[in-house]
Amino acid sequence: ETLGNIHIASRDKLDNLIFVINCNLQRLDGPVNGNGKIIQEMESLFSGASWRVIKVVWGSGWDDLLARDISGKLKQVMQDTVDGEYQTYRAKDGAYIREHFFGKTPETLDLVSDLTDDDIWRLTRGGHDLDKIYAAYYEAVNNNNDGKPTVILAKTIKGFGLKGEGESQNVAHNTKKLSVETLKVVRDKFSIPLSNAEVEALHFIKPEVGSKEYEYLHEKRTQLGGYYPIRKPIDKALKIPELSAFEALLKDTGEREMSTTMAFVRLLNTLVKDKEIGKHIVPIVPDESRTFGMEGMFRQLGIWSHVGQLYTPEDASQLMFYKEDVKGQIFQEGINEAGAMSTWIAAATSYANNGVAMIPFYIYYSMFGFQRIGDLAWAAGDMRARGFMLGGTAGRTTLNGEGLQHEDGHSHIQAGLIPNCESYDPTFAYEVAVIIRHGLQEMYVDQLDKFYYITLMNENYTHPAMPVGVEQNIISGCYLFKQVGKTKLVVNLMGSGTILREVIAAADLLHNDFGVSANIFSATSYNKLRRDGMEVSRHNMLNPLAKKKKTAYITDMLSKTKAVVTVSSTDYIRNYSEQIREYVPNRYICLGTDGFGRSDKRVALRKFFEVNRYYVAIAALKGLADEGLIDVKIVAEAIKKYGIDANKANPWQV
Repeated sequence: ETLGNIHIASRDKLDNLIFVINCNLQRLDGPVNGNGKIIQEMESLFSGASWRVIKVVWGSGWDDLLARDISGKLKQVMQDTVDGEYQTYRAKDGAYIREHFFGKTPETLDLVSDLTDDDIWRLTRGGHDLDKIYAAYYEAVNNNNDGKPTVILAKTIKGFGLKGEGESQNVAHNTKKLSVETLKVVRDKFSIPLSNAEVEALHFIKPEVGSKEYEYLHEKRTQLGGYYPIRKPIDKALKIPELSAFEALLKDTGEREMSTTMAFVRLLNTLVKDKEIGKHIVPIVPDESRTFGMEGMFRQLGIWSHVGQLYTPEDASQLMFYKEDVKGQIFQEGINEAGAMSTWIAAATSYANNGVAMIPFYIYYSMFGFQRIGDLAWAAGDMRARGFMLGGTAGRTTLNGEGLQHEDGHSHIQAGLIPNCESYDPTFAYEVAVIIRHGLQEMYVDQLDKFYYITLMNENYTHPAMPVGVEQNIISGCYLFKQVGKTKLVVNLMGSGTILREVIAAADLLHNDFGVSANIFSATSYNKLRRDGMEVSRHNMLNPLAKKKKTAYITDMLSKTKAVVTVSSTDYIRNYSEQIREYVPNRYICLGTDGFGRSDKRVALRKFFEVNRYYVAIAALKGLADEGLIDVKIVAEAIKKYGIDANKANPWQV
């Protein structure tokens, strides 16, 4: 993965960058390139990417031999010997090297005729020669005026010094404990001042107080800022805007339709114009700005480039032309999710590493997020990154026409695996505004080490005004959106993201066709509800004598409705909503998009995955029938009325 992007360093002229690659020729199981030469391979790759390559292959002991190699046979043998052979030589002894390496030609065998087998064994690799290493470092630091990054390829020996118990052997990684005899060999080889008794006792060596070594070590630790690695995050809160700053997103849109992606873009525009935090905003896109309607920011903010724009873009005459700038604020990473995520991590950890809090917004196709760069997302959590990841065109049915490759039905499952990742699936513009504003508060005012994942859709629809007093409920993961009907038969209907609109439509079907009332809940985060439930369960388990047990947030909310059936439908696999089953009172039925994505219209996809309004209504009626509240014949009637094919294949089996 690193090799795939090394050209970026030379393209951006990072001449202060120095890679040191320890070429010991071995992986965990065997040679890296037993039939070839990894150093030459690396040299060609880095040279091709316009890096300056410094090779440290042979130790000083070889200098005299190479100087006397009049015939050139030694260089030829070195060149012809593959890495698998070099590994074998160091696993044997000096006599073996004399016979099988130098013995390949009469000329090379004659070169070492005056050397003992021990002398030959002491001919080491350049990575173990301090003079050679120092020379390479000096060259890398002091003689680079061409703008190129530098790589030092240092040839070493796996397990150097552990002769007999791991040196140049495939089992080196499995050697967990060394024998006393091997420790003595190491002592002798590196002239470590320990007696036999001290070796057996695993005695530590400490430089004498006042010695040059002692003073040197403490001086260097002082220069490095202390004796242990520490983080020094800034604790100065940023002044974030009030929720009212996003007033346009909190109002009813009337007949005007828009997607939650567009709602986010409008919110982002508000943030970048904010006098207090605008300069801290870092928009990051992997070549998809126009897909998400963000091209308007090109001219406004500019796309960062270390050389600016050396050409006239073909769309220069247009209002939203492609603008690169040395002061650009947008990072446009091309089709490079790993690179974009790395940029996000750099900005998301700037508060600790650079003493400047940055607010990165990385927006991408949600299917290309955790699934492709999940390890980086986990690393971000480990590094206590702070920022926002926006999974665009999320859900298995919202991005119709692009099939398995693009349709995401599981990113929230993956997001839930990262403990300090807060994930939300909002439906309406006001939910997007409330969640992002809360995230700003938690990360940049309260200084909490967490990051946010928010899914967005490209489906256009009207957005209602925010109900009064639901802000905290949105953050907690669920709120009562509205009630439909006032009959004796009542069900709870839950949904999130784009499928909440199907749930709302299902409530009308139930009321108009069967006289069933519904409480409609917008479940902005099943992951949040799950974590709250887990916390409550843990508290009750560890406090068995408490007079009153705690109850989960979702348990309290649904219990107040008195409904005995709850149906949940989302654009994600059933596991997403199933995870709160333990905390949902009475009967709980989950619908989801289990199976591979496929190309079709949204209406067809939601019918195929059985998450549309008709399946929600049938699930609710079946739940009521199972509870003995209606005749099961009514369910059969609904299946016929809504044209449901009871014999169609399971979506996850085709």
